[in-house]
Amino acid sequence: SSGINAEWPLRPGSEEIKETIYKLSKKGLTPSQIGVILRDSHGVAQVKAITGTKILRILKAKGLSSKIPEDLYHLIKKAVAIRKHLEKNRQDKDSKYRLILVESRIHKLARYYKTKTVLP
Repeated sequence: SSGINAEWPLRPGSEEIKETIYKLSKKGLTPSQIGVILRDSHGVAQVKAITGTKILRILKAKGLSSKIPEDLYHLIKKAVAIRKHLEKNRQDKDSKYRLILVESRIHKLARYYKTKTVLP
């Protein structure tokens, strides 16, 4: 029989991968972190190639996805860190400029997610 599992007895199947994704998500990991762990420890190069769906969609179907998209969350986190830095170092003109760039990226992304009705 020619199936993936016939040639690769150690490679996990679609259901095992989904279970692992749920487990890692409950630990509080983001889809990106889950993907990295699956790639490094479980030998899964692309979840989509095996399960047919992306990690985020698998989590959404189970109701485990976060309220705020991961990329937007990280941009906001970065902006907060820059603001905190600027409180201590008011003279840092470059950081002030970078903050403007990051914030405009946040606004652009938020606008995109609102059109896609991911955000209210």
